[in-house]
Amino acid sequence: MPYGAVVRWERLFADLEAQLAAARLADDRAGLADLVRAELATVALADRLRAAVGSSIALRVGDLPGERDAVVRGDVVDVGAGWVLIGSPWAKQALVPMAAVVAVGGLPVDVAPPAGPVESRLGLGHALRALARDREQVRVCTSAREMVGRLERVGADHVDVVGGRPAAAWTVPLAAIRVVRAG
Repeated sequence: MPYGAVVRWERLFADLEAQLAAARLADDRAGLADLVRAELATVALADRLRAAVGSSIALRVGDLPGERDAVVRGDVVDVGAGWVLIGSPWAKQALVPMAAVVAVGGLPVDVAPPAGPVESRLGLGHALRALARDREQVRVCTSAREMVGRLERVGADHVDVVGGRPAAAWTVPLAAIRVVRAG
């Protein structure tokens, strides 16, 4: 066999191996992109908000009394099952139900691991019961009105707000709450 024929065979096999390696790399990249998309599909907003504790964000909560397309701004203080607590040096803390959040501005791309079993059970009712226990005066904002008073009797799907002169009691469905502000 002439010398040039052996070199051609070596080049042919080297070229075939390079094509095979390139095809494997392309498959690996496509598979990795699919895995990344699949993983991103499991990320909950609460997981991203928990990763943003200490970061400054803006929560758009829709219409509030006297405010069209209201925004709650501040640092993420805490996140629970169905709620986020926002605080800032210039404003009092605000408890925002996740169901009221229309959009989030300034949210980092980081993701916290999913909440543990205990944390997963601490829903909006638990946060409101803590406020009721502390007898703090709050402003409960719905899209229709704002009620100022103390929280009493926090039920499974509602809360009683007692305040004003004379003291009036309003029962508010949890689903109607947009923001609960301290004092």
